[in-house]
Amino acid sequence: MDLPDPTDEQRRRIICIGESYQRLTGRPLVLSAGDPVEALWSAPFAIVSHGTEPDPIFFFGNRTALALFEMDFATFTRLPSRFSAEPLLREERTRLLERVSTDGIIEDYAGIRISATGKRFHIANASVWNLADATGTPVGQAAAFAEWVNVAKST
Repeated sequence: MDLPDPTDEQRRRIICIGESYQRLTGRPLVLSAGDPVEALWSAPFAIVSHGTEPDPIFFFGNRTALALFEMDFATFTRLPSRFSAEPLLREERTRLLERVSTDGIIEDYAGIRISATGKRFHIANASVWNLADATGTPVGQAAAFAEWVNVAKST
C-alpha cells in the first residue's frame, strides 16, 4: 500500500504531526533525513491524526495504522475519528481527547479500537497530542502507538 500523492495542504498537515510532537516533547517522532511525509508514512508504529471539525475526521493514517484498521487511505481519511472506538467506549475516548486538549500531550493512553471488519485491538502506551501550525493555531490531534494486541470480536 502506497501513500497517495498528497496535495500541498495535505503535506503541510501531515508534516505538522511530527513538528507538533517535537515541539511538545523535544524529541522527534521519527528519525529521517529525507521526506518527513514518507518517514511518517513508513514508520514501524501506527500514526493517526484528525482535524478540528465538530465531528473530527481523520486526515492521516500511516501504513501500519491502515493495516490495523483494515482500510485504505481514501476510506480512512473520510472516517470520523470517533468511529475508531466501539460505541460503548466513545465516552472514554471523549474524556481522553479533553485531557489532551488541556495538557497538550499524554503518553500513557490505553484503550480498545475497532477495525473496519469488526476486529478489536487493545492499544497501550499510546502518545496522543495536540497539533498546532507554526503560528500556534490548533489544527487537530494525533496519536502514535507501537503496542497492540488483538482481542475477541464484540458480539
